[in-house]
Amino acid sequence: MQYHWLNKSNNDKLIVFFCGWGFDFHSFEFLNSNGFDVLIVYDYSSVDVFNIDFAKYEKKYLIAWSMGVFVANLLKDNFMQFDKKIAINGTPFPVSNDFGIPQRIFDLTLKNVEQSLQGKFYKNMFLTNEDFERFVFPKREIENCKQELFNISRLAKNENREYTSFYDLAIISDFDKIIPTKNQIRFWNDKVTIINLENGHFSFYNFGSWENILLCMPIQKK
Repeated sequence: MQYHWLNKSNNDKLIVFFCGWGFDFHSFEFLNSNGFDVLIVYDYSSVDVFNIDFAKYEKKYLIAWSMGVFVANLLKDNFMQFDKKIAINGTPFPVSNDFGIPQRIFDLTLKNVEQSLQGKFYKNMFLTNEDFERFVFPKREIENCKQELFNISRLAKNENREYTSFYDLAIISDFDKIIPTKNQIRFWNDKVTIINLENGHFSFYNFGSWENILLCMPIQKK
């Protein structure tokens, strides 16, 4: 795993954000930190012991997105005392015909990683061309992304299929082409409160700041 402080200004409030597959911090720099220290976690080609000390923070929040929902859940012992834990467009079972990406589609992506990343993968994250055109692409090497997806596949196969309550809230986009919306709803609907967004898999342009995500206050688009 890699870490990047998007903002580290000795605030007393912390947000830890787990990215999705193939991402890094560059795609999220537009979000206003508004008095929060913000730590971005990405690159799951290895999933290590989380060794950052959060003790100094009075308020601590976890936001996980896409494959990051799965990885943060693997490391949940580090975050049990956080004040709020939000899952966005993901589940703890990322490769699943019922609760995640259907096995056949995941296997095709795994087999054709380079073509996927150079083709429609990123574009399929958006509901509108307008949002895609403002998208800032991650700066990751394709080989590294390939290793990351293979490791996610390995971890997903070995993960216990029992979910222990961890997340407090799920934000789900109505038009998710990456992790089917119906599978996300099927997993979360009896476990947490669900907030629906009329958007695609990358739903962050609905928010102007990290605080707005915590408060579930999307920007009112004209």
